[in-house]
Amino acid sequence: MSSLDWMRVFRPPYPRGANVFIGPQPVRRIRYFIFLKDVAVLALTTFGGPQVHLAMFLDRLVKRRAYLSEEELLELNALCQILPGPTSTQTITALGFKIGGPNLAYLTLLVWVTPAVAIMTLAALGIDYLQDRQLSLQFTRFIQPMAVGFVAHAGYQIGRKVIHNRLGVGIMLISAMAAYLFRSPWVCPAVLLLAGSITARRYQALQKEQKQRMTVQWANFILFVGVLIASAALGALTRNLPVRLFENFYRNGSLVFGGGQVLAPMLYTEFVEFKHYLSRQEFLSGLALSQVVPGPVFSIASYIGVLSMRQYGLGGKLLGSAVASAGIFLPGTFLIYFVYRFWNQLKRYRVVRASLEGINAASTGLTVAAAVLLFEPIATDWVAVLTVLATVALLQFTRVPHYAIIAAGLILGVVIR
Repeated sequence: MSSLDWMRVFRPPYPRGANVFIGPQPVRRIRYFIFLKDVAVLALTTFGGPQVHLAMFLDRLVKRRAYLSEEELLELNALCQILPGPTSTQTITALGFKIGGPNLAYLTLLVWVTPAVAIMTLAALGIDYLQDRQLSLQFTRFIQPMAVGFVAHAGYQIGRKVIHNRLGVGIMLISAMAAYLFRSPWVCPAVLLLAGSITARRYQALQKEQKQRMTVQWANFILFVGVLIASAALGALTRNLPVRLFENFYRNGSLVFGGGQVLAPMLYTEFVEFKHYLSRQEFLSGLALSQVVPGPVFSIASYIGVLSMRQYGLGGKLLGSAVASAGIFLPGTFLIYFVYRFWNQLKRYRVVRASLEGINAASTGLTVAAAVLLFEPIATDWVAVLTVLATVALLQFTRVPHYAIIAAGLILGVVIR
């Protein structure tokens, strides 16, 4: 490989948004490896849910690496917001698809979810061990308020980037109030679609682009529906617990809009109140941990999967983690593969591009509501309030890494306990 090729690998002289992975096969493979390395770094250092993840994606994937432009990333994130499934997982998987096609996309998904799934699996095994011996979980007391701080700061950072006028501010505030007052999983998609329809009416202000004939490949959509029907039928026929767990999580992953904050009450209702697979305390401990584990918040599925299969020993617990994780992440993956193939043609329509302004503003409002809802249970605890404020201050005014803040909180919890 020439010195020029190496220079292009590590210091790419391409415009933002360009398809940079061209050239000889060895160069492409090295660039793919660098991308997967970036995904691994993000998987180990992004805490706090999809809103926080977007801020981290902007920093590493846009500012540092220029895999795509800021506008393209925000467009992609807005698209994933209106699809069911884990938003940040769909966003980074679609980026892998954009860069290297389906094979790189599947590797991206695997690298992105593995650390969080592994940590939450270990956490569930640890919680089960502590619960058996009736030991205290007080060392996690600072974790939940830190998660609130992460979400609040992310909402502020993203709002600065996507809200540029009074209409955007109004959409953000109304979306936040709607999500706070009407706590239904259907509020999120309704708010996003309504906000998009409001700004879509201003499409004439945008420049026209040459439209292309839209070709829709239905294979992944058929796969999405087929797996849902097949798993439901197989679970009903066999009554096999791992199969039923896969169907339960696949169904939830197919219906949830708005991220882990919306998924959590759905899982609580099904697995705690209805099926009694785990206790309220066990669920809330897992929920708090999922807020601060790096990577996708949907990794709480692996935690629930472990505890749902605890009566089958270690092998059963690990199987529960695997089927729950596959169930929660696959539907969103199938859907983004389906939509992303014709997204470039779809966004050439001015109405679609104009709608993204409203969707981004509404997404910021949903983040504000999530921060408020997470803050409410700890609002009377002055230690927790100070922890939230300290976390926001560290994120805003220092360069202390997210994982260092979390580590300090765990150490402080152990010392004070």
